[in-house]
Amino acid sequence: MLAENAKPTTQAVLSRDGTPIACERRGQGHPLILVDGALCSRTMGPSGPLAKALESSFTVFRYDRRGRGDSGDTLPYAVEREVDDIEAVLQAAGGEAYLWGMSSGAMLALMAASRLPGIRKLALYEAPLIVDDSRATTQGDWATIRQAIAEGRRGDAVSAFLKSVGMPGLLIVLMKLMPIWRKLKAVAHTLPYDGAIVAGDQLGKPLDPARWASVKVQTLVTDGGKSPPWMQHGNEALAQALPNARHRTLAGQNHMLKPAAHAPVLTEFFNERG
Repeated sequence: MLAENAKPTTQAVLSRDGTPIACERRGQGHPLILVDGALCSRTMGPSGPLAKALESSFTVFRYDRRGRGDSGDTLPYAVEREVDDIEAVLQAAGGEAYLWGMSSGAMLALMAASRLPGIRKLALYEAPLIVDDSRATTQGDWATIRQAIAEGRRGDAVSAFLKSVGMPGLLIVLMKLMPIWRKLKAVAHTLPYDGAIVAGDQLGKPLDPARWASVKVQTLVTDGGKSPPWMQHGNEALAQALPNARHRTLAGQNHMLKPAAHAPVLTEFFNERG
């Protein structure tokens, strides 16, 4: 499906449970859906700059995950509803699309690819999998985050999450003095959603290939050359567990995504034949 022009347009699509999901479309070419990770939305995070870097080659769809930005949030939460949200964006894209996800969004994209037949290719960046003892597990971290949200302590939840992903304490303190802290607290209530997506794969246990046997589409699993060993181990294991995947480490990259480094890799992968 080709976009008539490259001017970004926005719309609300309805998920299966009636939740409105805010969706932006820009560019021209084959549809490509981008799935954000924790605390990110259409106005905050890497998918905006990445979409601009890809819009000359693809019709790029970005959306606010439920509970964020202009999207609704129907309770109680269930991971399956987030897959339904991707399905709603997929239908807006014409029923078929490439799919890219980062961090917890990578795991969500993988879950969508296992269920939705319209996904033609899949690209994942740094799914946060802990598959060995190269770092501590996160059960206690997610419990702390859930408790903080239940008690209305959004700032504490954000702090606990950033500490869990390895951000230095001094940097967290400095972030609290910056305007972005208010934006992070505004979506902090969705952190348990990300926990529901990834916590079961952060236990230091090997992945079960049978779990992803239905994901037959070509898949590119990537990580950064400057990312910690546990992240690289997890993504190597994921590529090995998927039926039709290859792994690639992007030299000089880490979890802070740089569109200039990723756009050429994604364009090459999505446009290649076979």
